[in-house]
Amino acid sequence: MFQVGDKIFYPMHGAGIIEAMEEKEFLGEKHLYFVLHMLLKELDIMVPVEKMSALGIRSIVDGQTLEQVFAAFHEREPDLSVNSAQRLKMNTEKLKSGDIYEGAEVIRDLQFISRNKVLGTSDRIMLDNAMLNLISEIELVRELDREEATELLRRIISEEAVNVAP
Repeated sequence: MFQVGDKIFYPMHGAGIIEAMEEKEFLGEKHLYFVLHMLLKELDIMVPVEKMSALGIRSIVDGQTLEQVFAAFHEREPDLSVNSAQRLKMNTEKLKSGDIYEGAEVIRDLQFISRNKVLGTSDRIMLDNAMLNLISEIELVRELDREEATELLRRIISEEAVNVAP
């Protein structure tokens, strides 16, 4: 179970910290809520305690897992046989899963595609969102500010580009 002060990841919203637990009455029933402070948009979200796992909210990864995610940027190339609509659907499902490896796959695959052609609007937005989500988690895992986490991710991606360039 989560506690106040825990660092969490909320799919499609990025990383945050559980700031408080509050009891609120809704439709005549009292419920416990976690107040989540989300890093990306500097916003607070109230989530019912019993809905945390159903929403895919998880603890942030540890440093070793983050290193494995960085290494995953060096693995295999994307399946280029899928069209943009199929890719959008697959990538959306990956990001909604909250799995850090799947989020990294979205970044890796779209970065690979962007080296050979200009990404369409939906792919560009998907790439930007996936990167922001990962950056927010890097901030909490490595205890970096946004700028440092962004630079770290960009450096890792550019190393990857050098290692698998055609």
